[in-house]
Amino acid sequence: MKKFFSVEDVDSLEEVVQEALQLKANPNANESLGRYKTLGLVFLNPSLRTRLSTQKAAMNLGMNVMVMNMDKDGWALETQDGVVMNGTTVEHIREAAAVMGEYCDILGLRSFPSLKDKEADYNEDLFNKFIKFCGVPVVSLESATRHPLQSLTDLITITEYKQVDKPKVVLAWAPHVKALPQAVPNSFAEWMSKAQEQGLVEFTVTHPAGYELAENFTKGATITNNLKEALSGADFVYVKNWSSYKEYGEVYPVSEDWMMNNQKLSLTNDAKVMHCLPVRRDLELSSEILDGPSSLVIKEASNRVWAAQVVLKRMLESLEK
Repeated sequence: MKKFFSVEDVDSLEEVVQEALQLKANPNANESLGRYKTLGLVFLNPSLRTRLSTQKAAMNLGMNVMVMNMDKDGWALETQDGVVMNGTTVEHIREAAAVMGEYCDILGLRSFPSLKDKEADYNEDLFNKFIKFCGVPVVSLESATRHPLQSLTDLITITEYKQVDKPKVVLAWAPHVKALPQAVPNSFAEWMSKAQEQGLVEFTVTHPAGYELAENFTKGATITNNLKEALSGADFVYVKNWSSYKEYGEVYPVSEDWMMNNQKLSLTNDAKVMHCLPVRRDLELSSEILDGPSSLVIKEASNRVWAAQVVLKRMLESLEK
């Protein structure tokens, strides 16, 4: 594995999930694999679970870890070629990424979209150039369009807690006070659509009109604006807010009540509720769910370690070939 950016970087979802669960059962079984190897984690945006879980996973594999907060500690990066750098940018990505690749055996990168220019965000220019110039395997710690470590974690969690062979999984839009990116719902939809294709789940997306995701992320999914209809018979409900893709970054007024609570949960098949965190209590998701037996959010967050560890393990193994 030379990069981990989307579900297309994994052949068999079932195999990678089972490998992650084996690592969970024996976290230090491969601690010699990463000896004398260095993981560099580059953050252009804040992080809690991604930062700590990826560091923990690397340590379980015997790796050294260096963290660079580019938004606070690094030089302002220029990503465009052919420009005279006489403005606010100080270092070009060609040199910055190449230097990081000299110091590290594997690099992780996290950046968020601007939500102002759809084309600029969705062409993933920063990630693609970083991969091109660093010369080492790269793992996405979240990008403008995807959060694959979170989505792999979600599939691991669903596999652990499912009560039927092919559970019904619902991605449900939730309210928020500001415009949020589509990265997490895009990625979750992409992974669940592939899981459905491989016969692992039945997948439904529900949201108010105007909040449709890009079609390439929801291929094969059932899509409805009727929340009650979507929740009927659900085994897992994944709650997440996102802004409009069509009218990029816009937030439409929604008159209906879309916050998940126990009343809505009663429409499901005693579903477990998931959220990537952080979550705004009693806005996105009710406290009665978060503090109740249906919530998987802490178990889900804990599984972030094993998602990161299986990816890093595969990258380390690729370095030995």
